[in-house]
Amino acid sequence: MAGAVVGYLVARTRTRREEARPPGPTVAELLDRLVRSSHNGVVVLNKFGDMVLHNPRAYELGLVKVNQADVRARKAAEQVVETDEPMEIDLSPLEARGRQPEAVLGQVRPLGDGFTVVEAVDHSEAIRLEAVRRDFVANVSHELKTPVGAIALLTEAVLDAAEDVEEVRRFGGKILRESTRLGQLVTELIALSRLQGAERLPDLNVVEVDAVVREALGRTTLSAESADIGITTDAASGLLIEGDRTLLVTALSNLLENAVAYSPAGSPVSISRRLADGMVEIAVTDRGIGIPEDEQTRVFERFYRADKARSRATGGTGLGLAIVKHVAANHGGSVGLWSRPGTGSTFTLRIPAHVRTDPAPEPAWTAGKQTSPAPRQEKTPERTRLVVTGQDSPDHGGNL
Repeated sequence: MAGAVVGYLVARTRTRREEARPPGPTVAELLDRLVRSSHNGVVVLNKFGDMVLHNPRAYELGLVKVNQADVRARKAAEQVVETDEPMEIDLSPLEARGRQPEAVLGQVRPLGDGFTVVEAVDHSEAIRLEAVRRDFVANVSHELKTPVGAIALLTEAVLDAAEDVEEVRRFGGKILRESTRLGQLVTELIALSRLQGAERLPDLNVVEVDAVVREALGRTTLSAESADIGITTDAASGLLIEGDRTLLVTALSNLLENAVAYSPAGSPVSISRRLADGMVEIAVTDRGIGIPEDEQTRVFERFYRADKARSRATGGTGLGLAIVKHVAANHGGSVGLWSRPGTGSTFTLRIPAHVRTDPAPEPAWTAGKQTSPAPRQEKTPERTRLVVTGQDSPDHGGNL
């Protein structure tokens, strides 16, 4: 009888406790969720260096391998237990493999009773951006130093030949060219800075592709005529895109100037337009020197030049294609490249097409002539990856 009474009282007490417990997870459960969902790698070690708790991110950052904490973390934990002072350690991978983090910084803190916590943070992106910043500053300094130094030397030459009219005229022309190059470099640096987020981008409007092509051709006509290069285009397309007309004209002009600069005299350059999978493609094709396969992934980098000697001769800054890439990206598009040394190159600017709200049928078009409207649009194969090599030139309305 007594046993039954005791059992009843215990059960009643337990029931009351369960009823008194608030609904939802406990504090311990919430802390466990917090640790496991953290973007940083977290490992708790006891005084023997064994893991008591860790989260999935610790595996991703290499803090935990084969169910054991990194040796560097364990040694640091021993030191923290002895000194009772937190410390920072480098937990970056000793060998670079694949796409794993490159720079991991860890902090070890004491928890008392011989326990320590190791928190690892991935600083790979910050390290990469800092390296890009240093390279950019170094490149800008070098690029600015060249024309500034040339102007200084030419000015001294003008002063020394002040009484010789012909020499003054000759050196004056060189000063003008170098100052023009310097002004162009500064202008493109400002444009690139704006495209990379230094300023708010302008609002996007409906833009006629044919108008962009006409204006870009107008900007390039003089340099093309000077190089004895003819630029041909396909028929008007009537295509519309959403974007900033000034930026789009600048991007297409840069592609045309690039094609002219790297093409031999008398060779053709062509422009073609088409609609493919909801994207308007504007392709610029040349029969120039082409770009080796190992350099094709770098041509859109700032200050990179495939042919440095030719670029100096034509006054190029090395920023034109970088601007094209950022203009395309800021419009939700991309720029693709096909190239083969000795054959030529095709740069393709892809921008999302404007969706018409009127029921008027869209015109169909081909590489060289306008045709009557078709009942449906023929789907074309995708071919505008960033770099395509080792295959025949894509037929985009312009002949290599």
